[in-house]
Amino acid sequence: MTAEDIESQRDDEDTQHGRYLTFSVGEEEFGIEIRHVTEIVGMYPITALPEMPDYIKGIINLRGKIFPVMDVRMRFHKPPIQYTDRTCIIIVEFNEVTVGLIVDQVSEVMSISDENISPPPDFRTGAVSRYLNGIGKVGSEVKLLIDTENLFMKEEIQQMLVNESRAS
Repeated sequence: MTAEDIESQRDDEDTQHGRYLTFSVGEEEFGIEIRHVTEIVGMYPITALPEMPDYIKGIINLRGKIFPVMDVRMRFHKPPIQYTDRTCIIIVEFNEVTVGLIVDQVSEVMSISDENISPPPDFRTGAVSRYLNGIGKVGSEVKLLIDTENLFMKEEIQQMLVNESRAS
């Protein structure tokens, strides 16, 4: 990597800092750092995978690339619903892993400054708070900011990588 490449990467990160793609799951509004988002697509046919948790819906074939998909609603222990024409798959990439996140509806890309982000509450149970890296305040609204890397346990990522390489 050249010095120009490093500088270009820094510039990209600076322009993406504080920018979030917001989406809803049930009544809650969430945000995910835009730097992790590669694209947003409508629902695709999903092929189920054996021996995966119920929130891992399976894999999709998106333009010849195979990605595992997770239903965020089910990951957060919300009751499953019928997918609609508003249901989307957000393709995210982190730690060299690409995954689709099924959400009820995508809202918008917005900027949330660091001073408007509070740490998530410490409930000690860790249920939802382990998936959050902050609470964004936007006017009178609150956006729950997802910690992309903590949506999956290390074992799940490993299992998805194995299944993804088999499917390719």
